[in-house]
Amino acid sequence: MTQSEISYKHPKRLLNKGTGYLGGYTHSLNPYTGCSFACSYCYVRQMPVSLFRKKEWGTWVDIKQDAANLLRKELRREKSKGKVTIFMSSATDPYQPIEHKEKVTRSLMEVMVAEPPDFLFVQTRSPLVSRDIDLLLQLGDRVRVSMTIETDLEEIRKQFTPQAPSIQARLKTLERLRDAGIPSQATIAPILPSSEAFPEKLTSLVNRVCLDDFFMGDGSGGKRTKRLGVEKLYENLGLAEWYNPSAYELVYERFKRVFPEEQIYISQRGFEP
Repeated sequence: MTQSEISYKHPKRLLNKGTGYLGGYTHSLNPYTGCSFACSYCYVRQMPVSLFRKKEWGTWVDIKQDAANLLRKELRREKSKGKVTIFMSSATDPYQPIEHKEKVTRSLMEVMVAEPPDFLFVQTRSPLVSRDIDLLLQLGDRVRVSMTIETDLEEIRKQFTPQAPSIQARLKTLERLRDAGIPSQATIAPILPSSEAFPEKLTSLVNRVCLDDFFMGDGSGGKRTKRLGVEKLYENLGLAEWYNPSAYELVYERFKRVFPEEQIYISQRGFEP
């Protein structure tokens, strides 16, 4: 795993207005800038935060200092105006490796337990989220953990996201969340090549699944992903037929055989509060 270059920053604000794909939320919240999971297809690689940095995405992480105090002030202010729904995180993984040591996300979770938003959506691919089960429990039905599991095939994960946690570790985390009674979903996004048995591996772990792909979910109809050269990776692996706007239908049909249709959400709907 590449060692990330770590910097400490003092942001002026943490809560950003929910817009576009996240328009269903009042705010998004990113505990870090940058992400050392460095997923090959991450749409953030094509966003200003990454492009202006002039450094390879995944090689740097900014740690937001005094984040808890800042969030406390912002949250109180926003709650006084009305409903607050938060998506954490839209441009970084809140439980990436540096969180083990820095605990920025945990400090923000503690603030949200004390000053609960109306709803908190936690998007991650990291088993570290289970460390915070004690806090997630206190949020009750105001929280949902969304665990990214793009495929059930470890060899595929290694090709697309070599620095991300293993599929097995993520499945185990969903099991822990289920056993603790935390509202959770499996998010197959972006859909990567998977086996026919994929839905069965999830059926005892979650009662809610979200399917999304590059064409629906990268915020630009697939253009950002195209610029990243992801299509070439599919071709090199002999899996070009999976890089296609209709590939999700195959996965959808597989999931429909195992999950009731009302438990399967497509793209944006699966991320809404």
